[in-house]
Amino acid sequence: MDTLLILAIATVCIVLVFDYTNGFHDAANIVATVIASRAMTPAQAVIIVGFFEFLGPLLGGTSVANTIGKFVALDDIAPVLSLSILLCGLIGAIVWNLATWYFGIPSSSSHALVGGLIGAVTVAVGSEHVVWGVTELANGHLTGIVKVLAALLLSPLIGFWAGYLIHRLLTVALLAAKPAANSRLRAAQFLTAAGLAFSHGANDAQKSMGILTLVLLLGGFIDRFEVPFWVMLACASSITLGIMSGGWRIVRTLGFAIYRVRPIHALGSQLTSATVIMAASAVGAPVSTTHVVATSIMGIGASERPRAVRWAKAKDIALTWIITIPGAALVAIQTYALVNLFIGGKA
Repeated sequence: MDTLLILAIATVCIVLVFDYTNGFHDAANIVATVIASRAMTPAQAVIIVGFFEFLGPLLGGTSVANTIGKFVALDDIAPVLSLSILLCGLIGAIVWNLATWYFGIPSSSSHALVGGLIGAVTVAVGSEHVVWGVTELANGHLTGIVKVLAALLLSPLIGFWAGYLIHRLLTVALLAAKPAANSRLRAAQFLTAAGLAFSHGANDAQKSMGILTLVLLLGGFIDRFEVPFWVMLACASSITLGIMSGGWRIVRTLGFAIYRVRPIHALGSQLTSATVIMAASAVGAPVSTTHVVATSIMGIGASERPRAVRWAKAKDIALTWIITIPGAALVAIQTYALVNLFIGGKA
């Protein structure tokens, strides 16, 4: 078995491991408000979320995969070297995901992936092989890193203000409601949580689908960038297993540490997050579920009682968002230095 095939198999496996850690890390983002509001037991949440998470990558299209698979340009790089670069970028993202999970920090798997790949590509073959998209933006075309970062930066702001407005609307609609209405709000979360899980699968699993398809293209196993069905199925299965395993450490941060979540808040957050993420998926914009869910809770809290929002915790989360890209990039750079000792002469 030659070096290229071994490296391709290893990289495919690492992509699926990243997909798994993505689901594992983001499980709390989807179920935090459901559990905090006592709409579902953890067992119910895992079953419902897992089912719709699996459907998301299969039915959600491939627009996000196309965006993620094309923000690095490695076509003119030797196959062994290009795959080793992807491998190192993915390892950087995985290590960051596991580290932030361990400490219960709701960081972004999307930021980690982008940071890992930028770091590995830049140190290995130069920043000119990253499709920054600045020149294209001047011509009115949104692409490359500019498109990815625009989506990742704007989606939390949209999540905050959408959560703010949706909570105001729900408050007006339930102005004369009795406490018994909480049971109906909890029941409605079976639908909104399912929608959030579907949207998460449709957006997040596509990131792995895009990288896995890029691996096949650079390795010469396919002729053009087109996501095969088995790639969809593999990524759907991997992220669903991660979701069902559950990174429960982050549930406390999102469900309790930002704002005291009750049924009306949970419903509003899930509805906001699912809508924002699905809209982003439709236009091929990769967003962070972590960011959108967290800021939707902040927006809901700000709409109701701004002083009750634990803004200090929000600052801690925001700081993590800022350092995730350079942090994952640094891990990827260190990983490349090690891998290059073994494959450098064969690239």
